[in-house]
Amino acid sequence: MNETNTSPWAAQTGGRRPRVAVVGGGFAGINAAMELGKLAVDVTLIDRRNHHTFQPLLYQVALAVLSPAQIAQPIRGILKNFNNTQVLMDEVTGIDSSEHELQLASGTTIQYDYLILATGATHSYFGHEEWAKSAPGLKSIEDALEIRRRVLLAFELAERHMLEHGWHPPLNFVVIGGGPTGVELAGAISDIARLYLRHDFRKIQPSEARVLLVEGSPRVLATFPEDLSEKALKQLKDIGVEVWNNKQVTEVGPGYVKVGDERVEAAVILWAAGVAASPLGRMLGAPVSKRGTVIVDRFLNPTDMPEVFVCGDLAYFEQDGHPVPGVAQPAMQMGRHAARMIAADLAGKPRTGFRYFDKGDMATIGRLAAVAKIEWPFKAHWGGFMAWITWSVIHIYFLIGFRNRLQLFWSWTWTFFTFTDSARLITGDQRLPGWEDATHGSAHDPENPVPGQIPGVEPVGMAAAEARQRR
Repeated sequence: MNETNTSPWAAQTGGRRPRVAVVGGGFAGINAAMELGKLAVDVTLIDRRNHHTFQPLLYQVALAVLSPAQIAQPIRGILKNFNNTQVLMDEVTGIDSSEHELQLASGTTIQYDYLILATGATHSYFGHEEWAKSAPGLKSIEDALEIRRRVLLAFELAERHMLEHGWHPPLNFVVIGGGPTGVELAGAISDIARLYLRHDFRKIQPSEARVLLVEGSPRVLATFPEDLSEKALKQLKDIGVEVWNNKQVTEVGPGYVKVGDERVEAAVILWAAGVAASPLGRMLGAPVSKRGTVIVDRFLNPTDMPEVFVCGDLAYFEQDGHPVPGVAQPAMQMGRHAARMIAADLAGKPRTGFRYFDKGDMATIGRLAAVAKIEWPFKAHWGGFMAWITWSVIHIYFLIGFRNRLQLFWSWTWTFFTFTDSARLITGDQRLPGWEDATHGSAHDPENPVPGQIPGVEPVGMAAAEARQRR
């Protein structure tokens, strides 16, 4: 590993300012760019999207509490006051570390003196990439909108099918993975079904929807202290979420999940079980972990690459014998540290090692329910309402942009008091994987004039025509 403080930049020679390429507009990349904006360098930030997304609140876009614009902001808008910074909406397809050159999808090449790689992570289906079509994950605005479409469409299709046929397939929602994302998704789906949709339908009872959270380890939120995992489990059960611990998913298909040998029919399946590093890490040619994260030294440099910094989810960095988690706070701190080490080089000062300052960790479970591990400014383990308040205040504080904070506060206040989601829109395809199979499956009861008819519900459309013919 590179354990020196040697500057790769011959400071103040040749009259040219150092060129710094920042790849990725997430927490690490944005924080690095804002720090670099204060230096005598030329910065190019490259991202395939034009916006920065506040990922901790993506699940609220997925479950219709917030609209995308409330948790995302154009990267150009964030960096507009830094005259030394250029933003490119493009995708890096190759890295030539010997020539200090990036190849972009557009065909352009970018030369750099320093490179900050912060492209994050993507979904990992543990070798079963075919599961992605039936079980989308949550990493981007596009993912959130697809999940929102599926969840809301499940209720709409059930209402329509009940009206036409007098029955509907089970409204089962299966979330695979009991980490923070899985817990938040499961809790939010339960809130929607029990609270926000309870008066919106005439033929179905949304509150009777079944929410199942499947986790392969012995407890949910396995990276949290055990007492907080137990509090999270209790709160999940209190809002009607079924939790299956120590259960392995063996198959995922259109409209069903196999947990061990048991088949569970599902209107919607969501994936929150694993992540893999961005493929850009392997392009460096540096050593990587099993997940594809780049192994970095205490300066956040890969082996023998002092001009390259790897930050955020893409970096494998150990502190006190444990890997630093791939969440927002370490990413923000890494991005700022990388920029400061470039500043140290330019000033002819030695670099200092990175150390993650852990302020704590939190996960929300539902309305008035959360868990929080507080490490600073004091130590505490909270669950329930106090943890939920803490989670809310901190997320508003860290959201970029005053306008976004104001909109977020207003949306949460409105939703809290009116039980009305403001972003409940369905766009795109009006089909769900496996729904057609479920509607023609075993739920039909041959003893009834109309298959599966429920007493008191008069069928219409094709079902009514079938009933009249049979009479």
